[in-house]
Amino acid sequence: MIKKFILCILFLVPLGSFGQNTLTPELLWKLGRVGGGEASPDGKSVLYTVRTYDLGQNTGSNQLYTIPADGGQPVLISSANHSPYEAHWRPDGLKVTFLQKGQLFEMNPDGSGLAQVSDTKKPILTYRYSPDLRFVAYAQSVKLKQTTQELYPAYGKAEALIIDDLMYRHWDHWNDTEYNHLMYAPLQNGRLLSQQAVDLMKGEKFDCPTVPFGGREDFTISRDGKQIVYSCKKLEGKEYAVSTNTDLYAYSTADNTTVNLTEGMMGYDSHPSFSPDGKHLAWLSMKRGGYEADKYVLYSLELSSNTKTPLTNDFDETISTFEWMKNGKGFYFLTGAEATYQLFEAKFSKRKKTFDNENIRQITAGVHNYKSISQAGKKLIALKQSMSSANEIFSVNIKKGTEKQLTFVNKPIYDKLKMGKVEKRWIKTTDGKNMLTWVIYPPNFDPNKKYPTLLYCQGGPQSAVSQFFSFRWNFQLMAAKGYIVVAPNRRGLPSFGTQWNEAISKDWGGQPMKDYLSAIDEMAKEPFVDENRLGAIGASYGGYSVYYLAGIHENRFKTFVSHCGLFDLRSWYGTTEELFFANWDIGGPYWKKSMQEAYKKFSPSSLVANWNTPMLVIHGGKDFRVPETQGMQAFQALQLKNIKSRFLYFPNEGHWVLKPQNGIIWHTEFFKWLKETL
Repeated sequence: MIKKFILCILFLVPLGSFGQNTLTPELLWKLGRVGGGEASPDGKSVLYTVRTYDLGQNTGSNQLYTIPADGGQPVLISSANHSPYEAHWRPDGLKVTFLQKGQLFEMNPDGSGLAQVSDTKKPILTYRYSPDLRFVAYAQSVKLKQTTQELYPAYGKAEALIIDDLMYRHWDHWNDTEYNHLMYAPLQNGRLLSQQAVDLMKGEKFDCPTVPFGGREDFTISRDGKQIVYSCKKLEGKEYAVSTNTDLYAYSTADNTTVNLTEGMMGYDSHPSFSPDGKHLAWLSMKRGGYEADKYVLYSLELSSNTKTPLTNDFDETISTFEWMKNGKGFYFLTGAEATYQLFEAKFSKRKKTFDNENIRQITAGVHNYKSISQAGKKLIALKQSMSSANEIFSVNIKKGTEKQLTFVNKPIYDKLKMGKVEKRWIKTTDGKNMLTWVIYPPNFDPNKKYPTLLYCQGGPQSAVSQFFSFRWNFQLMAAKGYIVVAPNRRGLPSFGTQWNEAISKDWGGQPMKDYLSAIDEMAKEPFVDENRLGAIGASYGGYSVYYLAGIHENRFKTFVSHCGLFDLRSWYGTTEELFFANWDIGGPYWKKSMQEAYKKFSPSSLVANWNTPMLVIHGGKDFRVPETQGMQAFQALQLKNIKSRFLYFPNEGHWVLKPQNGIIWHTEFFKWLKETL
């Protein structure tokens, strides 16, 4: 007890932050992670999953539940050994469907009558039933290339890869001989006749769902089952690496023909969805090829006339996801609103088949993020989270915007915790703009004390500092350890209009860095902020920001933590994979004469001569977006300059830390470093 007390005094961290009533890394991993939230076709019940983790086993598993859409007691409908995933209502609402170990299952909504539907040779990745239940469209991997061992059968133990073009690796995996292909096969007496499966993309070296993050939102089936529309980036090699041009393809189940519906539309085209009457197809489209953070515009295609109409051109925010109204008279959608994510509705105007701002209405308001949409009569069912609460399921009255919480998965844990206050501040930037900044205070905050304070630098780079609940960069966990967290929505983040969002491109080390410094300088004026104990932390572009600030901060900060940050832009350009990102945001390859100044000006490696502050560098060995050598270069520079530094390396993690025990070590080392240096 005496040693603990001395440590608390030594590091000037409030004693209350170590109490049993505040969040800890172990408690984070005990929280149930709620997913799904899909209303049944009759709108009376909600299907959802809860994922829990076993730290000892270093694994996670899912359980499947239903709950009345009006509220009530949840019902567990899966057994302990199921661990179902990809759970959905069958279109008729009579069965719940899900995947288990790569095979499709059905059961009654009460959990009885479990039956295996498929017996495919390869695992099913995702699926959709046709509305009339005649067939199932599903994704599987298909082998289309020879392995090195097949090319050289005499050398079966060889580990060589033979590479002739780009995109030989992506995010966290090396591209191999297989591709995700969309299939469909008939259903008969509750069985999927996979031996009669048709490959919609036979022989094509392309992926649907798109890799690496695509799912069932990448394809849809027409009401009459005559068309399967899917999103696919039908490019290879260098062309694939420098383009975002995914198109929508309509496959006819009658004559096996395929038509490109979005030819000439050069950006991402995704989330296809047929209208309830089957006469229109809606989807999300980005205008500019190569710009992954472009504004998503909601489009509609009138199938009879092949007329495409942009519906939300005048709306100044990008749309995250959408759903047709059941009467077909408009849409519900999710979008950002000043660093929160809210539910909106858009009804077709009687004058024209598009949306003016006058017929777009915000349904919800408040300090939270909604994350999904599912209609249940006059209500919307949605996942909701905030910086102080992980996902739970809510119902929202469409007309009034009032909400009701349906699930309370983590209430037993929350009831024993004291969370810190989350404050919304508007801070003036150097160019006179107002910047929304979240400030998160320790749970036992005392304005008469001085607190060490962390500037959080967001990644993306175009990803809002919204009301997200992170299981790694968790602000309440940092606050529970006695730190004030300052999280600014600097230039380049969505939910403040297109102009603010686009301001970061080709200006990585410019105004966004000034925005960071404006936020921390303003907060340092507060009497409860210890200006002698400031730190800066962040990942990805946030990690880049930490490296950059280390060269320009003029001794503001006493410590830095950079996770998977970009350190040297030239070597990063030479090893990253999706080159469209670098070409758009930096401006092009480093060897162009016109780019020489940009690569020098905006590369943190150019500022290492100014580094003089302790830094923790974290990186994953399977991070191919920001390869591990970026972190290694930064750490080597720190060591050779005799600056206190540490390298935390996860050889089998990618851009994120996903394994439970690695997550605990990440947090342990993170807070250990802050204690040592702040």
